[in-house]
Amino acid sequence: MSTPLVDSWRLKIQHKSGFDYAGPVSSSYNEARMWPRNETHQAVLDARVEVWPPARTYRYEDYWGTVVTAFDVHAKHEALTVTATSTVETLPPGDLIDQGEGAAWDELALPENRDRWYELLLATKRTGLDGELTGIAADIRGAHATPHAAALAVCEFVRGEVAYQAGATGVQSDALHAWTQRKGVCQDISHLTVGLLREMGMPARYVSGYLHPSPTAAIGDSVVGQSHAWVEWWVGRWTAFDPTNGVPVGERHVVVGRGREYGDVPPLKGVYAGPQSTGQGVEVTITRLR
Repeated sequence: MSTPLVDSWRLKIQHKSGFDYAGPVSSSYNEARMWPRNETHQAVLDARVEVWPPARTYRYEDYWGTVVTAFDVHAKHEALTVTATSTVETLPPGDLIDQGEGAAWDELALPENRDRWYELLLATKRTGLDGELTGIAADIRGAHATPHAAALAVCEFVRGEVAYQAGATGVQSDALHAWTQRKGVCQDISHLTVGLLREMGMPARYVSGYLHPSPTAAIGDSVVGQSHAWVEWWVGRWTAFDPTNGVPVGERHVVVGRGREYGDVPPLKGVYAGPQSTGQGVEVTITRLR
């Protein structure tokens, strides 16, 4: 029997999310982005999305390549629950770029590269910077010979300045809010990192997915996991890094979607006719199977 060349992990993820309403809702129209992607460093072995009340679902890939499960509910309901269950094979970080490698600053400035990644160079509602942060971006860029080295320095800087604190902000928060209070969650830390990278002229993406919380997870144990966010930047090729934890993206990470910011990849969103929502619940359970 051959021995595996790499230490892959196999993760089972159950993500349950939904809304409670103050009274009966007559209809709702929803999109869930909870289906992991098949790509180089991960393989989806099994996935399904279940809806309650029961509804017919259909899937498509959105503009950014994220798998969307869309569904309408036309029966009266006072709560909506979406449960996504998947089994994913993941790999360690693999072929990492050295700090002195990757595209040079003048290559990033070429018209063909700026045109190609134009949308990923623009500030958005959640990634915009103020004058202080713009100056910091210029200083970090000026101190590093290559874009890749500068990108790693940005991740180190943000992690050192903004403390991770669960519940410190909400999904509508932005990079400036997290910077001002010097604390936030992974979405905020990723928004701030993406904003600084783009300010330096580097194409950058916001990545949404899951993270197993323990590097030494025992096989078979189920733990409370989390929806997670990290970043990718382009220096001749895309490279991924988790600024919240200060590590390259590897076997503990599962990619669901990418975009300019959180607004492109929310796990669940929709519109409905009826009384106001009284809250949204989220539960993520992750089990290492191998």
